[in-house]
This record gives sequence, C-alpha cells and structure tokens, in this order.
Amino acid sequence: METSQSNEPCTSSPASSCTAGDTACDLVTVPTRQGLEAVDILRRGAADAVGPVLHDDGCGTLGFLVPAGTAAGWDLPGSTCTETDGRGLRLAPEPPVAGSGWLLPPGEADLATDPVVLRRALGEAARLLEAADNCR
Repeated sequence: METSQSNEPCTSSPASSCTAGDTACDLVTVPTRQGLEAVDILRRGAADAVGPVLHDDGCGTLGFLVPAGTAAGWDLPGSTCTETDGRGLRLAPEPPVAGSGWLLPPGEADLATDPVVLRRALGEAARLLEAADNCR
C-alpha cells in the first residue's frame, strides 16, 4: 500500500547510515505520520521490537535503524531504505544533524528494528491511516 506523501530522500537527511557500537545499520525512512503510527504499533507489540528512531522535522520523516544489508531487499512502497556502504556514523545521545532529533534514542531501544516486524507495522500503519482519511 502506498502512502499519499512522497518520500524522496531529503538532502538534509538525519543520517544515511549508522554504527551502533560495532554493528552497522541501514536506515528506513518514511513519512512522519506513518512512522509515528508504526512506532505506536511496534511499542504495543508483545516484544520490544523497535530500535532507535530519528525524526527529521525539516523533511517530515522518521528514520528506523535496521540491520545492515536490509536495503538490498527493501521494496516497501512509500519508504526508502538507505544502505551504509561502510560510511556509518556513531550513534550518540545528540542527534546527528541539526533539525533532527531522536524519537527513540540509542540506549533506550534495541540496537536495530527487525525489518520483517517493521514492514508489518508500516503496512498496518498505512492501512489505519488510509481508513482514518477515508472517514473524513
């Protein structure tokens, strides 16, 4: 299911990659509204399934840190997954770029979100938002 908002990568993206300790990560970027709904879905789940999440207010996106290699097979419409290609940055308490912030900071979340669980949550979020929009 596609989202109605374009999700082209923004030039001021908070991070195109990360390194959580010695673990490389890719970044799945989605529109803020869908991302917030997905975070809510993930946090209501039985397991702690959500890793650090960045919010880039300037681009209106949320970025979910996922295990390295996820970008190679990521094809969910309405989202973008950027691979690190070895150019990761260190996760720190401070957001990596001005205008961005941690919705779920490193240290308060798992190292990375399971991409299978994230895909499911993003799909459910898109369906919920579409249903809500159709009720207006």
